[in-house]
Amino acid sequence: MSKVKTVYRCEQCGSDHSKWAGQCGECGEWNSLLEVRLETATPHRARPKVSGGYTGQASNVTTLNQVSISQESRLVTGISEFDRVLGGGLVTGSVVLIGGDPGIGKSTILLQTATYMADSQRSALYVTGEESLSQVALRAQRLDLPTTHLKVMAETCVERICEVLAQERPAVAILDSIQTLYTETLQSAPGGVSQIRESAALLTRFAKNSGTALFIVGHVTKEGALAGPRVLEHMVDCVLYFEGQSDSRYRMIRAVKNRFGAVNELGVFGMTDKGLKEVSNPSAIFLSRYDEAIPGSIVMISREGTRPLLVEVQALVDDAHGQARRVSLGLDQNRLNMLLAVMHRHGGIQTTGQDVYVNIVGGLKITETGSDLAVLLACASSLRGKALPQQLAVFGEVGLSGEIRPVPNGQERLKEAIKHGFEYIIVPRANAPQKPIRGVKVIAVARLHEALAEALQLEK
Repeated sequence: MSKVKTVYRCEQCGSDHSKWAGQCGECGEWNSLLEVRLETATPHRARPKVSGGYTGQASNVTTLNQVSISQESRLVTGISEFDRVLGGGLVTGSVVLIGGDPGIGKSTILLQTATYMADSQRSALYVTGEESLSQVALRAQRLDLPTTHLKVMAETCVERICEVLAQERPAVAILDSIQTLYTETLQSAPGGVSQIRESAALLTRFAKNSGTALFIVGHVTKEGALAGPRVLEHMVDCVLYFEGQSDSRYRMIRAVKNRFGAVNELGVFGMTDKGLKEVSNPSAIFLSRYDEAIPGSIVMISREGTRPLLVEVQALVDDAHGQARRVSLGLDQNRLNMLLAVMHRHGGIQTTGQDVYVNIVGGLKITETGSDLAVLLACASSLRGKALPQQLAVFGEVGLSGEIRPVPNGQERLKEAIKHGFEYIIVPRANAPQKPIRGVKVIAVARLHEALAEALQLEK
């Protein structure tokens, strides 16, 4: 008979301890150790050796070119922006983890996806662990979604969910959420590190064996990261994050991990009373500018995944009353401090004793270095009180020695700016086009002081 062993497991890092303590010795978190009972499994018998080897079935070693490749089949979700983020559709047998702040639209978009797939001759199952079935039905009624073919179930036991999935064999299943699920093999409470890890492992194994695609909703912490062990993101095939404020009209979904598509792909949606609606031309919503040019505003040509994107960058530089502040929204604040130091050293423009505020319009978060030049030009424009032309767009990375470094996919960024009618484009010299472009003045620069001089002398 198997013996029962008791350990104390940390909810934050998952490390096991032989006795309880107020603080975890691995991660330093306080009051995070919970008692977990483990049954000691019977050790597997070693396979008897025969002629220097082991009997029984063994794994075969082969060369990579002899491995047969099966073409992955994708399911259309009914929302083209969602398909873009997933890499062209939902791959059968894949596991997608989607997280975001409360009320941002995770359950809404998944319910829209489930009803579309169930209504298009594909079976879908919506498993809710947080809401009752009547609440799900009320949301579907409010969004005016078809509910004839969608199957729903309220369950939190993973073993029971896998049994129902094996009987129904749906093409896609939505589990809302992983923090409410539990497995009977563990006695800890749902939402703990061990429960989340084991539940995700069981669901992932079932998806790979059955071919059912799974959407798993995950909660986030107050820092914005997915709650639970970090291994949860390693186990799934795709990790999606909702971005934007819950009181804003627009929502963004970003893929931070995707085994079947591009990483950092961005999908833009508008929140309406009928659910999330896709935005086919997101550059238009991020370019809702004033009728006349104002100091501190400039358009940056960014790139999110495979899509070039035009985004307005705003800066406000003002006299500091006390200690100078550096505040950035949608941009890394440490990088802003570094760029201001580079502008002082190599551009001759200092912001000592000045408050500097930088904002990416639309609630977008920019992580690429191609925004460096736009941020500095916006700060210089606000400090000098001179407006830049509305038909000016820029991109480029700024190095510590003041050089303007090239960025990937420069030609595609140029095409996006030309498509929206921009007349002046400041680019790194290495990204300059080989032939002149009719109707557009492309200004190629190699140093920061050149970019500042060229931008500030352009006619509005």
